[in-house]
Amino acid sequence: MTVSTAKPPRHRWLFRLTAILLVPALALAVLEGVLRLAGYGYETSFFLKSRVNGKEYLVNNDSFVLRFFPPEKVRRPRPILMEAEKPTNTYRIFVMGESAAVGDPDPAYGAARYLQVLLRERFPKLRFEVVNTAITAINSHTILPIARECAQKQGDLWIIYMGNNEMVGPFGAASVFGTQAPPLPFVRLSLELQRTRLGQGLMDLARHFQEKKPTTGSWGGLEMFLENRVPPNDPRKEIVYQNFQRNLDDILRAGLNSGTKILLNTVAVNLRDCPPLASVSATNLSPLQKSNSDQYYTNGIKTERAGMFAEAADRFAQAAAIDPTRADAQFHWGESLLRATNLTEARKHFALARDDDALPARTDSRVNNMIREAARAVTAPGLTFFDAATVLGTNYQGGICGDETFYEHVHFNFDGNYRLARAWAEQIEGLLPTDVRQHATPAWLSQEISERRLGLTDWNRRNDLVEIYRRRQRPPLKQQDNNEEQIHQIREQIDVLSRRMDSGGSEAARALYKDAIARAPEDFDLYSNFADFLEATGAFKEAMVQWQALQKMMPSYYLVFFQEGRLLERQGELAAARASFAQSVALRPGMAAAWYELSNIDASQGQLPQALTEVDRASRLEPAQGVFHACAGKLLAKLNRHEEAIARYRQAIEVQPDYVDGYLSLGAELLADKKAAEAKQEFLAALRLDPVNKTARAYLGQINGK
Repeated sequence: MTVSTAKPPRHRWLFRLTAILLVPALALAVLEGVLRLAGYGYETSFFLKSRVNGKEYLVNNDSFVLRFFPPEKVRRPRPILMEAEKPTNTYRIFVMGESAAVGDPDPAYGAARYLQVLLRERFPKLRFEVVNTAITAINSHTILPIARECAQKQGDLWIIYMGNNEMVGPFGAASVFGTQAPPLPFVRLSLELQRTRLGQGLMDLARHFQEKKPTTGSWGGLEMFLENRVPPNDPRKEIVYQNFQRNLDDILRAGLNSGTKILLNTVAVNLRDCPPLASVSATNLSPLQKSNSDQYYTNGIKTERAGMFAEAADRFAQAAAIDPTRADAQFHWGESLLRATNLTEARKHFALARDDDALPARTDSRVNNMIREAARAVTAPGLTFFDAATVLGTNYQGGICGDETFYEHVHFNFDGNYRLARAWAEQIEGLLPTDVRQHATPAWLSQEISERRLGLTDWNRRNDLVEIYRRRQRPPLKQQDNNEEQIHQIREQIDVLSRRMDSGGSEAARALYKDAIARAPEDFDLYSNFADFLEATGAFKEAMVQWQALQKMMPSYYLVFFQEGRLLERQGELAAARASFAQSVALRPGMAAAWYELSNIDASQGQLPQALTEVDRASRLEPAQGVFHACAGKLLAKLNRHEEAIARYRQAIEVQPDYVDGYLSLGAELLADKKAAEAKQEFLAALRLDPVNKTARAYLGQINGK
């Protein structure tokens, strides 16, 4: 018998290899299809299509950001309503960036909004459409996919104003949103995988098994980053810079290849009036060197406060000679030089203080220089470079930006937003067609008239200041050397605005809103701001009219139904309110506040199990909100599930240790369960937080009386 030793034909091996590779690929494809059919996961595009009054529009996708943030810390884009097909005689501008470009603390009065008014009034022959795609807390990793989508949306101009969040945003060296400073291939692979439902499922699974502190749930502003300080020479910063360079190049390429023009900006920050958010000493100092540096710094502070600025500058120079990257010494050195009128040297040391800030939430010199280099490297037409970091400082103490422009570290006040918008408008003027410029009005709108067109009232100004005051009560702003002075100035401004509102300001504000809406009846920001004002002044029915107008304008925007529901609930129209909240969660199932309101209404109607289901959903969506857990506790108590109620009350104060009502509710439940000693401790805890709390005192009196 002869045994053949011939090798099998090559095509058989190819067939086997193909089968080995194809079977898992088909299995993954089937699993992906099943997940999509089951409704699992989310859409990852920035724009979604929506039909309004028979016309195709593009709106923002709230789920877009879920690839970049854990759900409990997510920041969402501003509402966008843009015709899918750009109308004729329309100039479409996309603004890209982070919170400073958004217009934080009130986007309705950000630079993009001022720009819209300036262009509209100066060039009446052309319709301007300013679409703000900026989002708080994002950085270039998030802006790149937004830019690539904008490249397909018939834009005439992109305004790129980004750089503040490279270190603290997603994949930054100080990020609290996930992996810190990974190589760019890892970032892009991770983001690409999460475009699939399977990738989203794997990410959800990974987050589920991560150990989480109960108090690290929801958004906490700059305070979230306090434990993630980055020393000036940290090697992770170099990775972030390299990633930024690649992302910036790809963003510019996407825009220029699409035929759109680009206005690329450096980023201005508060140098003069913003001490470092955090300062760390070099790790290679001996104990004696650190002690000497601290002593020179302390002496510098004393002499600076005594008005001996030249001597103070010498002390800070000595401290910095020992520890050159000590940001606080560099800042005070710059401050002393400024007061001694050595402006050039002062600017240098203010910049060093910013660059060495251990909580790097401001665009630094390296990032701005990379932006300048990127602009110089582009030889193709279509890119205009604007050095906002330099121009905005013009005419202010040696070109050093400060409180005349910013509220705190990077966010513009009204004056700063107007000046940035005016500078952008002047750059854009040269890019417009000749016939449009020939029909221009003689001059740009003044800041005062621009603000009237935007419906900016004393009420809005006061709201912004109240928000900044709130932020300054918390670290890291609370820990800045000049915070008490800043708070004092804010209080004075709030008092002035309050007095003006009390002496006829409300009627003036109402008239101003109505005039602005008559001039721009398609401006949804005007309607929502007017509605908020009307609600604040007790005019609930008039406020509902504004939200209902917005429902017709933006029927896919969840917030307009939520706000209508709140107003209906306040007026006792619970059935109608419930319908509005239900519509809100239908449009955005992840809206915890709407689930909470549904729970309150159903509880008031005796639908306790349903109410519990709804508030449980709210607490899963925002686990750091003590009020949601406490509400669940009250419902459980009514359902005679007292042990579970006590557990939920404990959870409420665990996630929110300053939640006074949580301690009171827990104490009351323990007291009802005849656990007086334990209840007493909870009431005492409430009193420590609120020493005049009458409820806590009454319960303690009841316990002590026994």
